[in-house]
Amino acid sequence: MRDIMGMMGKVKEMQAKMEKMQAEIASLEVEGKSGGGLVTVTMTGKGDLRGLKIDPSLFKEDDVEILEDLIVAAHKDAKDKAEVVMAEKTKEVTAGLPIPPGMKLPF
Repeated sequence: MRDIMGMMGKVKEMQAKMEKMQAEIASLEVEGKSGGGLVTVTMTGKGDLRGLKIDPSLFKEDDVEILEDLIVAAHKDAKDKAEVVMAEKTKEVTAGLPIPPGMKLPF
């Protein structure tokens, strides 16, 4: 019975840590760049796009496709950075818990 009560306490503690982590991730801002910094994207940890900066040298009619590709690449760069931060924070919160490899949190 003590083991169950101890486990329930750990679950509640982890739940509180997860809620705190989710709030931190929501307020997190990451920046992704492409084209050597010609295009910069700023987004939240949840993937919401917050800002876009484009170097004026890219505003040429025949470079539209390149510009579109650079925007997509910058967004991917920012998203990848956000996922790394989320993975690190999740690892901190779940330290010591027997979670199967590859299981992503928060659900």
